[in-house]
Amino acid sequence: MLQEDLSSASSTSFDSYKERLTNFSNEFEPGLFISMAGKSILWVLIFFAVSLFSAFLYLRYTPQVFESSTVIQINSSNNANKVLDVKGFGDVESPDALAGDIELLRSNVFLKRALSTLPLAVSYFEEGTFRTNEHYKESPYVVESKLKSGDIRGLRINITRKNTLNGEISFSLGGKTYTRTFKDGEWITDLPQADLKILILDKSWNIGNAGKKKRFYFVINDLDALAASYHSRLSINVMNDAAKTVKILFRDNNPQKTTDIVSALVSEFISYDVERRSESAKNVLEFIDSQLESVFNRLKNSETTLEVFKRENKISSNAQDIMGVKFTRISALEDEILRAEMESGVLDAIDKKVRSETKPDIASLLSMLSGSENLSSLNNQISTLYKIITEREEALFTNKLENPAIKSYDYRIDVQRKMLLEGIDVIKNKLQARTEHLKDLSKEYENKLANDPGAEVEFSRLQHLYEINEKFYTLLLEKKTEYQISKAGFISQHLVLEKPTVPSIPVFPSPNTTFSIAIFTSVLLSLVLILLRYLLHNKISSLNEITRHTNAGVSLLGIIPKYNKDIPISQLLVDKNPKSLIAEAFRSIRSNMHFIAEESGPKVMTVTSTISGEGKTFVALNLAGIIAYSGKKVIVLDLDMRKPKIHLGLEVSNIKGMSTILIGRDEVDECIHHSQLENMDFITSGPIPPNPSELMLSQKMYEIIDYLKTKYDMIIIDNPPVGLVTDGIDMMRRADYPIYIFRADYSKRAFIQNVDRLRNESNISRLAVILNGVDIERRGYGYNYGYGYGYGYGYGSNYGYYDETRPDPRRKKRPFK
Repeated sequence: MLQEDLSSASSTSFDSYKERLTNFSNEFEPGLFISMAGKSILWVLIFFAVSLFSAFLYLRYTPQVFESSTVIQINSSNNANKVLDVKGFGDVESPDALAGDIELLRSNVFLKRALSTLPLAVSYFEEGTFRTNEHYKESPYVVESKLKSGDIRGLRINITRKNTLNGEISFSLGGKTYTRTFKDGEWITDLPQADLKILILDKSWNIGNAGKKKRFYFVINDLDALAASYHSRLSINVMNDAAKTVKILFRDNNPQKTTDIVSALVSEFISYDVERRSESAKNVLEFIDSQLESVFNRLKNSETTLEVFKRENKISSNAQDIMGVKFTRISALEDEILRAEMESGVLDAIDKKVRSETKPDIASLLSMLSGSENLSSLNNQISTLYKIITEREEALFTNKLENPAIKSYDYRIDVQRKMLLEGIDVIKNKLQARTEHLKDLSKEYENKLANDPGAEVEFSRLQHLYEINEKFYTLLLEKKTEYQISKAGFISQHLVLEKPTVPSIPVFPSPNTTFSIAIFTSVLLSLVLILLRYLLHNKISSLNEITRHTNAGVSLLGIIPKYNKDIPISQLLVDKNPKSLIAEAFRSIRSNMHFIAEESGPKVMTVTSTISGEGKTFVALNLAGIIAYSGKKVIVLDLDMRKPKIHLGLEVSNIKGMSTILIGRDEVDECIHHSQLENMDFITSGPIPPNPSELMLSQKMYEIIDYLKTKYDMIIIDNPPVGLVTDGIDMMRRADYPIYIFRADYSKRAFIQNVDRLRNESNISRLAVILNGVDIERRGYGYNYGYGYGYGYGYGSNYGYYDETRPDPRRKKRPFK
């Protein structure tokens, strides 16, 4: 049951929603909407003018932001290492090396290094009324400084030039203002913060420009602060991980500086890459150079000692050959001992670095291991340690030290470090045992030679020592040559795929975007204004509105087109041009009247409205005139005795009329006036009586109507507005043609309720409606009977029962139509 209720409620809600949509669609009047748009055209133009002018001012005075970018491909290798087969030296590259390079480019330290290569020690500015421009590489003067303290960095120092010989600078610091006069090219030495020298490049600069409201100043930059402020303008993005392409983008108010900073970043990145990868070779070469000198001295001393010994003991060449063979094995053993001692020294250096440094230089460690086959087993352990350390550094960008992931990395680093140290200890023990074994063998061979003659044995020993020093020296020279070639082979393989160019169009504010927003705002405001005017429009605009808002089912006789010319004083138009379109509209109404009352004999027509000014007198006179054209005798009675107007329209006196007839002062025939139209007569209202209601409801009034029916075919009564007084309701009830007048764009929609009230409460069943003053140029009116007239009317003065001094809404000027 509950489900059925919910289903029923949902269905009812949906039907109600559909009904609202249908009503909105049916009630929307394109003609009225277009009319509201036409009346709002001046505001629309103002919206567009203000928006476009605001956009122009915004573009003119908002600091422009320019953008410059470049695309590089990151890839480095050492061609010399490949030729010399120097493995594991300078080619250490983690799988996450790209991420490391990205973070390097984003760092403030690297940005500061790039900025240091540009002329940014001093920034020069020109301040206007609304915008400040930086004169990067275009300053008419140059400032040199010798800082005594860092307090002056970042301060604005104003500068003016009084004449061709000197000028003045001033700045504020610590609540005190410093002002100094300078001469071109001479040092200012009496400032406590710095010594300054100003060189004028443009001799005509700032002379006679005092009235142009431009102020010049310069700032001595702190590169650390400058890098920090520029960091937010720098953008580094990976375009393709597989291709290792990176886009470097920078934004600034000066287009040339924007391009220079991007170029400096690329240039310094390439230089830094070469420096970083050749650092290990540099360390090895320094070590070789330090060993060469001592080995050379030992070689020289052994050579000198050997020659002296040969001369003193007169050693022959044959003795040299015999002793040389005997010492071959001893020489080989000495070589092995020397190699083992060198490797042991390398292990000691590696052990010291691993124990003392939190993040050891892996490239340096691997360079120490290069060329030693016995120590190559440590390469994998060192590379694994480096990888874990790098992953921890990358994780720190997004996690704190207390994060479990960071602690996990710390644990893995400690384990790997211990494993590496244990491996070093194991190899050191093996080397030590091997060295002791080799020394024992060497000593055994030396003991065997102890029984040989003393001179020959000593000669062989000196000869052997010389050969060892010579081999070691030669080996050092070979290694030095190899590493020099390897160092020279370090070139950056980073490719600049897109070079930065000086931008000519700012990215902010964008002219296209700014003007698009201005136009969109204008259109939006215009639509809102028109929609509000449309929704708040409470005036009757069409017959369709009358039928939609009334429940009485009144008859619609037709419309009277709006008259766009001045109304003549008579207000009678059909006699001026009987074939005009407005005359045709009245003929159409005359024809439609037959559908209301078809009985033969004299007829009575009453014409009323809600308030004065809706055109009931105009309709009464012209309808009388068009009926008179058909050959019927017509008389018009002015019963609007409070504000009579027929005598004004037809230019007659109002000394006597309906009021004097009703009080018995005058006879009916004495008060009848003849109009210029044949068959059309009228009776004015007469002097304004104090009791018009009693006069209209008196028996005398009905006797007058009965009398006039004997003389005329149609009696048209201009009743007072029933929205203000009820005098004419009884007369409308007795009339054959009770007609109610609305005026388009003047009568309010609430007036339609009077029609319902007259038909339902006053039982005026034949009540018919005429819509006056319709602008037929605006489409969308219902029941217009096909008339496309461009005519209508307007009053020369405002007749109304309300304030006589209020401005006439019908006389509003419409400059745009």
